[in-house]
Amino acid sequence: MFLADLLTTVFERRYLSKGADKADDRPLEALVADLIGATGEVSGQNLARQILSRYGALNDEEKRAFFRHLADGLAVSAPAVRSALEHYEKGQSKASYREFMEAVEPPRQELIRRLNQVPDATRLLVGMREDLLRLSKGDDALQALDLDFRHLFASWFNRGFLVLRPINWESPAQLLEKIIAYEAVHAIDSWSDLRRRLEPVDRRCFAFLHPAMPDEPLIFVEVALTKGIPGSIQGLLAENRTQIEADTADTAVFYSISNCQAGLAGISFGNSLIKQVAADLSLELPKLKTFVTLSPIPGLVRWLEGEGIDHGSADEDTLRKLAARYLMTAKRKDGLPLDPVARFHLGNGALVHQVHAGADLSDKGMKQSAGVMVNYLYDLEKVTQNHERFASTRTIAASPEIKSLSTAGENAFTLELSALN
Repeated sequence: MFLADLLTTVFERRYLSKGADKADDRPLEALVADLIGATGEVSGQNLARQILSRYGALNDEEKRAFFRHLADGLAVSAPAVRSALEHYEKGQSKASYREFMEAVEPPRQELIRRLNQVPDATRLLVGMREDLLRLSKGDDALQALDLDFRHLFASWFNRGFLVLRPINWESPAQLLEKIIAYEAVHAIDSWSDLRRRLEPVDRRCFAFLHPAMPDEPLIFVEVALTKGIPGSIQGLLAENRTQIEADTADTAVFYSISNCQAGLAGISFGNSLIKQVAADLSLELPKLKTFVTLSPIPGLVRWLEGEGIDHGSADEDTLRKLAARYLMTAKRKDGLPLDPVARFHLGNGALVHQVHAGADLSDKGMKQSAGVMVNYLYDLEKVTQNHERFASTRTIAASPEIKSLSTAGENAFTLELSALN
């Protein structure tokens, strides 16, 4: 199998290289038109390679012009759709259905597929979408173009194509460097810091990778194996902490989940990652009974300040009550929780289990959440039920403790406002 893959790669590169020195100086729009109409495989691959290479050298203004061409020049043809629909309504045949399907798919989707036929194209296209997301703010046409990228990426990065890979201190340095760079929750300050998170027997790290991007993690989760549920990230990551044997742990703590590719925003991996890791750890360590997060509450301070609450003078008990009230009652216009981390975990079927004041004393933790953190509990027997209720009725699953704190938080909220007046 390895030899077959090797020969295929050599064959592709040999024949792609035949046109490599023949740079085509025509405008990108002309190359795009030729690629969409190309019938030869090798000529199509050479065109795709040149378009991707040329795109990579563009500045932001030129990239926006390229996206504008795709948005305006390669959009769905409304007359063609109306004609195809009329034929389809007259008789639902294979031919009329094919005509309709071809009419409703914009040519730019086929362009993106054809660009993806050369080595390393998937990674480059993810980078292209990252540019598009950055440059499309306030532009309806470019945001519509993004729907085509998102539609294709949802298929290309389907869970069935992803590989769950354990990351440890023995993993390739190139991959470990990516873990340091992409860590988005609790910054990794040095190689020694990374080693403390990966090498001990009571620590785990897992990442989803894609066969087309084997050296680029898509998302990864860091796990601490503990006895009991922790309430402080400082204690969990302390340099002088006491390690335990993995087979004595009863709790797996997902304390950091980092999405790595900005170009895959909106393509959800976290739900599958957490459930797969929980299932694998359950098989490896049968004594594990509890699966929780130790999560930040990034919107808490902003919400408190917006409500006129002086969180700086609040004691820990009051902060816990206010945090519970925020998690249970602060909503967006669509009825979903205001807090992005809460939306993620509750959407996965977790429940709000406990809140802890003084749990993250880092500058970031104090600035975003006044030091408060939350445990979201993944009860593997109830995640499906919790998810369904949350998706259909926006019902937030929560422990009795959180519900009680939230009620008390309403009173604390009123007292804080009264003190201001």
